[in-house]
Amino acid sequence: MDDSSHARDLQRRGNHQLASRITDHYERIGLPRFYVITIFNETRPEDFYVGGEPTPIGVRILIDHIARHSTDKESREQITRWIKRILHPYMEKHEGLHWEFHADETSEDLWMINGLVPPQGGSEVEKAWATANVASPY
Repeated sequence: MDDSSHARDLQRRGNHQLASRITDHYERIGLPRFYVITIFNETRPEDFYVGGEPTPIGVRILIDHIARHSTDKESREQITRWIKRILHPYMEKHEGLHWEFHADETSEDLWMINGLVPPQGGSEVEKAWATANVASPY
């Protein structure tokens, strides 16, 4: 395995570990694992600018919360703290890294999975989806 193949393999394993850690958190609060989708899109350094200046190493994380929404400022601050706790161990490994994240709360009225409207949060149907780890008609 050449150096670039080894580096890609390490990156894939790191991405898998991070995606699993994120998914584990959402599962602990009762969501089906398949509600969590993690996409890693690499951006070339010459295409990543912060404050109008090129950034040699940067990460921008976008999170869409659809299945559950925060109710107040305190719960939003709690969410940002747990997101930081999940991400920080992965980000601190890279010296000089510029990293940031934000979470949007998308209306569940604008959401479907495999053509199905997801069941109400916490319902027996959602619990069945979580157990089966797949969307199914109800």
